[in-house]
Amino acid sequence: MSLNCLIDTDWVVHYFKGRQAIVTRLNTLEDDGLAISVVTLAELYDGLYGSHAPRRREQDLKNFLQGVTVLGLDEETCRLFGQERSRLRQAGNLPGDMDLLIGATALRHGLTVLTNNSNHFGRIAGLRIESLTSA
Repeated sequence: MSLNCLIDTDWVVHYFKGRQAIVTRLNTLEDDGLAISVVTLAELYDGLYGSHAPRRREQDLKNFLQGVTVLGLDEETCRLFGQERSRLRQAGNLPGDMDLLIGATALRHGLTVLTNNSNHFGRIAGLRIESLTSA
């Protein structure tokens, strides 16, 4: 299956909360090939272990992961991260490293990032993003 979109952490959280616009959009894109970064996966585990019901949330996450590909970090992703982080640092406009790693993963694989955090991801050169601001 080819991949077209990389889901950012905020969209996954909105999906779990039942935000209709996000649920509908992800269901629509399911057949197009969805992925998350291993960085997003780490952020999601952080959130679930800090929740009041970690076992239930972990099962929800495992169910969600059945429909997506988890993309790891490789040398090319790290190169893109370093290149973009250096450019943004020189411009005095650095987003967080987690978002940069997620963005570099999307660039590496030619994917559109599904996020409502366009403030951070919009700084990354050449990155395609899709936002649903009403979500």
